Amino acid sequence: MSARDKAKLAEMDRVYEEYGKPLEAGHWGKFIAIAPDGRSVLGDTRLEAAERGLEAFGRGIFLFKVGERVVGRMR
Repeated sequence: MSARDKAKLAEMDRVYEEYGKPLEAGHWGKFIAIAPDGRSVLGDTRLEAAERGLEAFGRGIFLFKVGERVVGRMR
């Protein structure tokens, strides 16, 4: 794994720990799109969260399933 890939994974972990993890108690199993600055939107499906996140924040969002690890990143 390249240093760039490691840095991206570290950023994803940081974003989830800081902004996604606090939502686990009330939103376990939902999908969340998180902008790098912490703004976020929830959805019942990965597609719903991705569409809402792209509409609200544009490209560069992270997608997660609350309570689980990274789903992906929208570039």
